[in-house]
Amino acid sequence: MKNVLVIGSTGQIGSELTMKLRHTYPSGNIVAGYIKGAEPKGELLESGPSMEVDITNAQQIADAVKKYDIDTIYNLAALLSAVAENKPLLAWKIGIGGLMNTLEVARELKCAVFTPSSIGSFGPNAPKDGTPQDTIQQPRTMYGVTKVSGELLSNYYALKFGVDTRSVRFPGLISYVTPPGGGTTDYAVDIYYAAVRGERFKCPIAKDTFMDMMYMPDALRAAIEIMEADPEKLVHRNSFNIASMSFDPEIIYQKIKQYVPEFEMDYEVDPLRQAIADSWPNRLDDTCARLEWGWKPEYDLDAMTRDMLEKLRIKFAK
Repeated sequence: MKNVLVIGSTGQIGSELTMKLRHTYPSGNIVAGYIKGAEPKGELLESGPSMEVDITNAQQIADAVKKYDIDTIYNLAALLSAVAENKPLLAWKIGIGGLMNTLEVARELKCAVFTPSSIGSFGPNAPKDGTPQDTIQQPRTMYGVTKVSGELLSNYYALKFGVDTRSVRFPGLISYVTPPGGGTTDYAVDIYYAAVRGERFKCPIAKDTFMDMMYMPDALRAAIEIMEADPEKLVHRNSFNIASMSFDPEIIYQKIKQYVPEFEMDYEVDPLRQAIADSWPNRLDDTCARLEWGWKPEYDLDAMTRDMLEKLRIKFAK
């Protein structure tokens, strides 16, 4: 990678990935693509080029690729799981219509494309524990449907047209930088915010609901490493299971209490988010990612908890 376009650069992942790419490839053009109303600000705006790139507008994507001689597109435009259930048409328009636009531009202008998938792509019929790389995928949410469709569409463009498409299935992502935005796993971000603010946390997910989670620094590294991987070693492309940790709300609560003993939590289950969570795997098997491109997480629950609490205390002290 040298010149990269990040579509959705001001979103939950994009804001941090864009900066990570700029630090990793300081001599390249790392372009922050944004939509009206979500313009980059501060360091994201000042540290590199930015351009309006609405994923539903193929011409804007092509214009950015040509202007900055883009060789790799990170397509991060999507509605998160709970939001997508309330806006299914928009979720499809962005998730699949936008992906088609991106893949067509990539085919014509010779770009590689990263489009993340999710643990939400499996559905209730997949094995819950040790969910294999290759298994049944029958999601019952619009979010999951778009993710499975995106995997298939990306594989089609790789096989049919030779477009270098790659992706990972992200678990729930936990970050101190960008506030939660409507994901089923966002409780695992909110809980840290509540602990640092001294607030009692109302958990929207029931006890004993296990889901894969990952600290954002590991997720950003995975997104870069998969695109740098030797294509000759990739048996799979779209999309790799990646894993780091799996826990239920009680486990993360007890871990936080080790460092914030006065912290308290109640359960106030959100039926929509609980139904989505119940349809997702408990724990993924990421053997293929480890073997094919050397994936290995650096953070476990304890390391993440210590870092999250430290960073949020600094953030709120400002």
